[in-house]
Amino acid sequence: MRIARIETFLVAPRWLFCRVETDDGVVGWGEPVVEGRAEVVRTAVQVLGEYLIGRDPLRIEDHWQVMAKGGFYRGGPVLSSALAGLDQALWDIAGKVYGAPVHVLLGGPVRDRARMYAWVGGDEPGELGEQIRARVEAGFTAVKMNAGGRMAALGSAADVAQVVERVALARELLGAGRDVAVDFHGRVTAAGARRILPLIAEFQPMFAEEPVLPDRPQVLRDVVTCSSVPVATGERLYSRWDFRPVLEAGVAVVQPDLSHAGGISETRRIAALAEVWDAQLAPHCPLGPIALAASLQVAFATPNFLIQEHSIGIHYHQGDDLLDYLIDPEVFRFTDGHAARPLGAGLGVEVDEAAVRRADQAGHAWRNPVWRHADGGFAEW
Repeated sequence: MRIARIETFLVAPRWLFCRVETDDGVVGWGEPVVEGRAEVVRTAVQVLGEYLIGRDPLRIEDHWQVMAKGGFYRGGPVLSSALAGLDQALWDIAGKVYGAPVHVLLGGPVRDRARMYAWVGGDEPGELGEQIRARVEAGFTAVKMNAGGRMAALGSAADVAQVVERVALARELLGAGRDVAVDFHGRVTAAGARRILPLIAEFQPMFAEEPVLPDRPQVLRDVVTCSSVPVATGERLYSRWDFRPVLEAGVAVVQPDLSHAGGISETRRIAALAEVWDAQLAPHCPLGPIALAASLQVAFATPNFLIQEHSIGIHYHQGDDLLDYLIDPEVFRFTDGHAARPLGAGLGVEVDEAAVRRADQAGHAWRNPVWRHADGGFAEW
């Protein structure tokens, strides 16, 4: 069995899928994408894919090593994301060849269901309470929301008040038996985070996500130790080497994205590294069905898994939902805020290839917003 063909598809609203086919007709799917730079990653997949054509798809680790390290210049979001999607597809093929879910190939399940959290609110939501109530009624026991929209570097008095008020409202509506996570999106400095986190600690957030930008781990320890709020980070980190300094800084939760951080193979290693520092795994996944399927396979085989993000109904995807690209969307039907263990071979989802090919004919050119402060200066989105 040899890899015969690799194709990529730009799929609305902002995704990139890849399809890897063997010479005897086994097909694996992956989701390699950098949101807002999908076309660039598409080219990277084509370049890395040149190596795979004609090779045995089951030599996953060897292929990972070559694709990750075979170029003198390596790493970064584009190459790591291209590698991630191809890695997912190879694991999908392996599961189908052996007739088993990927988590079985990874050592077997360590749990029977995986806890999920749902998104509430945009960057400046006016109906946060309504959205939280809707998620609770749908059975979710945890939600995540942005700390706020545009924020001053140090967190102005108004910024701080807004964050505290929103977290307080979420806690009131959720009660003590459910959780809220607060995403800062790297929008404040370390000093701003140290100002805000102690003030929301009384509402016991599950974690505060990306309180500072990921390229400054040297300031992270002071943020971690300024309050009792667990700190999470990792959606913009791409390898176990990237994660080591943030773990040494004391983060409680690591959030690698399986479509950015080297796929299933590397995320498993990141999770094992996190376990050394007593940190939990909460894979980042505001993406499509293949990325979510891959994330759940890792969740069911990882002892220090905490909770899984999903993007069904998220505001990015209005008009195009990840369920639209599946033959059987029931695989992502959640019960009491949990996903059942997938039993299908490979990644456990059957991609609607016809729908994907139709979507690719239209394509997309999604770009994230560029924000400005009131004085005209650049603002972190």
